[in-house]
Amino acid sequence: MQRIGEELQLATKAFTISGAQGNPPRILDMCMAPGGFLKTALTHNPGSYALAFSLPHSNGGHKSFIPREFNVEKRFLDVTMLAADMGMESIDNAHEDAGNFLPRQFISHQPFDLVICDGQVLRTHIRASYRERREAKRLTTTQLALGLQNLKPGGTMVVLLHKIEAWDTANLIREFSEFASVRLLKPKKGHANRSSFYMVATNIRSQGPEAVRAVAKWKRIWRSATFDSDEEYQEELWNGEPPVEDFLRDFGPQLAALGEDIWKVQAEALARAWFVR
Repeated sequence: MQRIGEELQLATKAFTISGAQGNPPRILDMCMAPGGFLKTALTHNPGSYALAFSLPHSNGGHKSFIPREFNVEKRFLDVTMLAADMGMESIDNAHEDAGNFLPRQFISHQPFDLVICDGQVLRTHIRASYRERREAKRLTTTQLALGLQNLKPGGTMVVLLHKIEAWDTANLIREFSEFASVRLLKPKKGHANRSSFYMVATNIRSQGPEAVRAVAKWKRIWRSATFDSDEEYQEELWNGEPPVEDFLRDFGPQLAALGEDIWKVQAEALARAWFVR
């Protein structure tokens, strides 16, 4: 992951923090272990502080390999269970996970300059069976909502995404484009023939109305994915989504331009892949 981080850094300067105004740069990593991206960010920002969440190894998470000399506060927990930070202060005792939701972790007056959101659902993660079909969405919305909510105005987010042509991914890129400068990059190390790529959002207007609406939306989806029926969850997923025709008219050309290099890298890698020969 550190090699991929350096490739991202070389292409976009995603991990360079500027304008900290004399204070140590602050980094938030929503899903840290094994820690390649965070090590890249810490290396390029000497003296920085990082808050890093990571699924406990005992619960199926990766081990952390962040050197001790870095100033990193590690909290080993399941971020999808941060109910208080996601707006749920009280939980019905009848809920299957009632005893597993976690208290508030963020202090509102200590925002971050850089947020890394590259967590993925792990097959090794021990969790309740009801979460299986919705876990990817719960993890994505938690990272995005808490990451953006706790970002300084003008800050940067690095987000792992999949399938740029997928409806939910395309809409997410459109949303970020409303309150940030967006670049997309598919690293050739480890991602070339896969659907995965990274969105680097810079100059984020994290306190603007568009960003505030996005955070509220992601929190609603998390709550629905965690507590609601299948019908209510599907309704929440589609709530407020633009008609396809409007999306293509208003954002289609921009999405195609953003994705051109992504598709090119993947097409060339697939043409060379052993499994298509």
